[in-house]
Amino acid sequence: MRCESGKHDHHDVYAALCPCRDVLDLLANKWSALAIGALENGPQRFGELQRHLQGVSPKVLTQTLRRLEQAGFLDRTIYPAVPLHVEYALTPLGHSVTIPLGLLREWVEQHLDDIKVPSPD
Repeated sequence: MRCESGKHDHHDVYAALCPCRDVLDLLANKWSALAIGALENGPQRFGELQRHLQGVSPKVLTQTLRRLEQAGFLDRTIYPAVPLHVEYALTPLGHSVTIPLGLLREWVEQHLDDIKVPSPD
């Protein structure tokens, strides 16, 4: 696919040095995909997200949210209050990726019984 930014001749996720791989790595991450899904219905505070994403540690959730914000998928808004009130919301770019990620989540749920999930070593 031709690069619209003009920074590269074309995008090819199969090419070793293509920056697409970094984005694919971010979005294919379990916690990223789940955080984006959790924010589809509107902004949430950190605690709400952590409760929604059962099993995620505060450290991993913080790292995930920072990476998504840096990539432009999330906005972080700080409201002056005591204690501080911080909300996370999807940007237009974040909303644009909810459809493919939502389809992937649905596919996994529908086909889980057909998949031979490897056991941890």
